[in-house]
Amino acid sequence: MYALRDGWTIVRRNLSQMRHAPSEIVGALIFPIFTVLIFGYIFGSAIAVPGGGNYREFLMPGLFSMTATFSVIVTMNKVAADNGKGVMDRFRSMPMARSAVPFGQTGADLILSLAGYMAMGLCGLAVGWRIHHGLGAALAAAGVLLLFGYALHWVGVVLGLLLDNEATADRLTPLAFPVAMLSNNFVPTTGMPAWLRTIADWNPVSSVAAALRELFGNPGVAVSGAWPLRHPVPASLLWSAGILVVFVPLAVRSYRVAGR
Repeated sequence: MYALRDGWTIVRRNLSQMRHAPSEIVGALIFPIFTVLIFGYIFGSAIAVPGGGNYREFLMPGLFSMTATFSVIVTMNKVAADNGKGVMDRFRSMPMARSAVPFGQTGADLILSLAGYMAMGLCGLAVGWRIHHGLGAALAAAGVLLLFGYALHWVGVVLGLLLDNEATADRLTPLAFPVAMLSNNFVPTTGMPAWLRTIADWNPVSSVAAALRELFGNPGVAVSGAWPLRHPVPASLLWSAGILVVFVPLAVRSYRVAGR
């Protein structure tokens, strides 16, 4: 009970800080919109979707998945910044549950991510993306996406606690791009060399993109190939659960150990 109360206090603290930094909120909303417009219109006329279909409908689940992947970077930078400014040390000196700070950070970041997903979805609808399988499937897709993004926020907490300041975290930001690109987010994996396709097919990011395509009823759903792409929804849930099982206790432990 105390951990939940203290965690909610940290959520409100972080959201309150965002109110005083409108550029952060604007960036979280503008970036998804730009990605839809840039990737949708640059790649849209050059890439054929297996089995046919609108490329922008194929692309949108990939963009959702890519944005979730960057959850690691968002949280890592914030935690590293607080680390460098001594905020984490001040938190540790307060009478609060040790798990409250990691839970509060990931909770606040999830709320901001949700706003970004909504902005991206509205932009996608404006350029031709559609949801074909009804409200229930759409809500299930949203659940898969939010769970995966939330799991990756915990990875960001662990990485941020390992870093001394935000400048160091900024240098690691480009490492997220290969993870997002080496997947089926933007192009089908069928045209890749066999060894590269295996990596892309087993990338959790590919599973999430494929799960969203299946639930939304968008083109590009795999009927053969690696197990995660043939069963993307259970694969996405397993990946998310596995990340949480590993990184939630690791984040709480890292926060405690760093204060000794």
